[in-house]
This record gives sequence, structure tokens and C-alpha cells, in this order.
Amino acid sequence: MSQTSTHRPAPAGQERAPAPALATDTVVYLVLIALTWMVWQISRQGFFEAGDDVGYWLGVAGGVMMLLLFSYPLRKHFRFAQGWGRVKWWFLVHMLLGVGGPLLILLHSTFHVGSLNAAVALYSMVIVALSGVVGRFIYARVHRGLRGEVVSLKELQAHVSPEQEDVRSRLAFAPTVEAKLRAFEQTELQAKPGWLTYFRQVFWLPIMQVFVYRQCVSELKAPIRKLAAHSHWSAEDLTRRERHARKLVRRYLTAVVKVAHYTAYEKLFSLWHVAHIPFVYLLVISAIVHVIAVHAY
Repeated sequence: MSQTSTHRPAPAGQERAPAPALATDTVVYLVLIALTWMVWQISRQGFFEAGDDVGYWLGVAGGVMMLLLFSYPLRKHFRFAQGWGRVKWWFLVHMLLGVGGPLLILLHSTFHVGSLNAAVALYSMVIVALSGVVGRFIYARVHRGLRGEVVSLKELQAHVSPEQEDVRSRLAFAPTVEAKLRAFEQTELQAKPGWLTYFRQVFWLPIMQVFVYRQCVSELKAPIRKLAAHSHWSAEDLTRRERHARKLVRRYLTAVVKVAHYTAYEKLFSLWHVAHIPFVYLLVISAIVHVIAVHAY
């Protein structure tokens, strides 16, 4: 390996913008928590009760918003609705309704339930809303933003593989590190399909990525310093090339995790969809019973 190969810049076509998924998720969930806390605080002020006019119309508004949630699957799956605007805007509205509707229902209830049917309706709504939050988390990792365009696994692998080869070629001076990276890739991308594998890759793989990264960084020190002594690098050169070598390892591991996660999240999204639908039907039935009971008695 040449003296300059540890800091050769990657070709322009291989540069990737960092995925801000975690930061975006954190902001979204903090906003949801803040909104829920605000609604709870308002409900404690005694401005209204669930049965008075204000409480009643808050419940109606929340119920209508929950009902309008069904417009998104209608637009997505029925042919006659295919031309009704772009799917990404429907999905955005679907998410906003999925937040606003439950918040208004919680405000309407003042976080209390007075009957069995009201309890079933409220708890069903909470389960559906939380399920929607989980679904959004998985959806964001399978789809490109809000466009609803599914990224194929082959496309990800085609994008990732050239970069992996490039990283390995630049780490040829550290064969033990290369061996660890290859082993990590083979273990994860050739893992036996199954739910245990998918859950492990979603929850444990990011932790393993950190462990492998730290091991590789530790094993980089001796060979890169040996190369520095042989090539008479300055202290500044050594620091810069150590930093770049760590970056190469991180890019490689991130590429492998990205491909493995796509497969895992795709399977989990299908499982989520199966689990989500029954609670939606339970919510609809219990809400209808609740509305009838309110107006009948």
C-alpha cells in the first residue's frame, strides 16, 4: 500500500449524505411528548368537562379527524382514488390527523373514562396511536422520506458494495481489521432469515457495530504507527491518517448495517401492519358504540 492511500479522498459519486433518521425521530417524539403534556395540563384546568358543549365538540372534532385517517388507505389502494393528488401529501396529512385526532380525544376525555364503552374506545385509540408511532419509525427506515417509494435491497447493495471494496483496499496495511470487517459483513448479510434474526439485527446490531468499530480502531493503532515510522510521517500526518482510517471503518460498518436493517425493517413493517389492523377495527367498533351510547342516554 502506498503512503498516501490511507487518506485518498473518495470519488465524488461515492459520497453519501449522512442519514438524519435518528435526529429526526428524536425531534418528532419530543414534540409528541410535549404536545401530550400540554393537552394534559389544559385538561387539568377545569375549563370544560367531557359532557358539556366544549367537551362534546372537542370529541366530535377529534372523531372526525380519526375518521379522515381512512382517506389515506383509500387514496393508496383504490383505483378510483389514484389520481387524487400525490401520495406523499396524503401521507403527511395522515400523520397530522393521526396526531391531532388522538390529542383532541384525550382533551375531550380530560384523561378520564366514565363508562366501559368509553374506556374501550379510549384505550383502543391510544393503542392505535402508539402503533402508528411505531409504524412511522419503521416506515421511515424502509421508504424514502414521505414519497412512499420503496428502496429495493438490490439497489442498496449495488450502492454499498463498491464503497466496501474501496474501503478494504485502503485498509490493506491492517489485515486483521480487514478480516473483522469481512466477518461482520458475512455474518449479517448472510444470516439465516427468521424473526429472531430480524429482531436481533434491529435491536442488537447497532450495539455490535459499536463493539466492532472499537475493536477495529484499537487494532489499527499498531500497523498504522508502524507504517508511519517506515514512511517518516510527521505527528500531524499520523493524526490525520488515523482519523481517516477510523472514518473508513465507520463507513464500512454503516454500509453493512444499512443493508441488513433494510431487510429486517421490511419484515417488521409487514408484521406491524398485520398487528395494527385488528386494533383499528376495534377502535372503529368501540367508537361507534360510544357515540350511540352518548346520544341514546
